[in-house]
Amino acid sequence: MGFADFIEPVVAIARQAGDAILEVYATDFDVQAKDDESPLTLADMASNRVIVTGLRALTPDLPIISEESGLPEFAERKKWARYWLIDPLDGTKEFVKRNGEFTVNIALIDNHRPVFGVVHVPVTNRTFTGCEGAGSAVRIGDEAPENIQVSNRSASPVRVVGSRSHRGDSLDALLESIGEVEMLPMGSSLKFCVVAEGNADIYPRLGPTSEWDTAAAQAVVEQAGGAVLQLDGRPLDYNTKADILNPHFLVTGPADRNWIDMLGSKS
Repeated sequence: MGFADFIEPVVAIARQAGDAILEVYATDFDVQAKDDESPLTLADMASNRVIVTGLRALTPDLPIISEESGLPEFAERKKWARYWLIDPLDGTKEFVKRNGEFTVNIALIDNHRPVFGVVHVPVTNRTFTGCEGAGSAVRIGDEAPENIQVSNRSASPVRVVGSRSHRGDSLDALLESIGEVEMLPMGSSLKFCVVAEGNADIYPRLGPTSEWDTAAAQAVVEQAGGAVLQLDGRPLDYNTKADILNPHFLVTGPADRNWIDMLGSKS
């Protein structure tokens, strides 16, 4: 199968996972704490079951890494040239707050790069796709997908996406180097998607994230003409070390400014 052949079946899997999440969302669900004190609900696990089952049927020979299935040892996974990387429910804190800003993330990693990604938003039934060779698109429900691209030029004031749950002093310091900004608070991987569809200019992330948090949305941004860069200017890559934590990074849309030069010295 070519990467584009994955679009429709994986969108279907992501929607099915989203339906499983919404079934829990409609109840008085319990919230547990994982070892790192992040929240866990029955929705995380229900979505994980749907996605893992669907991907194993679609590509039985490809490994899967999921936030809810445990991380294989690096000695094993470093041998993988291609694998699925999923976050069954990204933005569990937003799920618990019931603000709707949570997503289903499914990415295909090929030689350390996210070459394909689906980001599904269960509450609004919007689905973003990014696929090498096919570009990026968004669809609502069963409507036909519409191609999306990042903005050609940054707005004035610059539109900066920030986390609802993880904003800190580091981000405030970075903003001083830009000048006048309009902040767009948002949860989960939706922050990437807002940049990808041209409704924001940058998303600086100076707090902890894991590879499953970013991979699918990175594919959407990159195939829409944007970039996801470490603060030294290198693209964010995957499966290159024993831990799965990302370095700080910057998601950029318009290329009319040297964002790394503007922000890197403040990191």
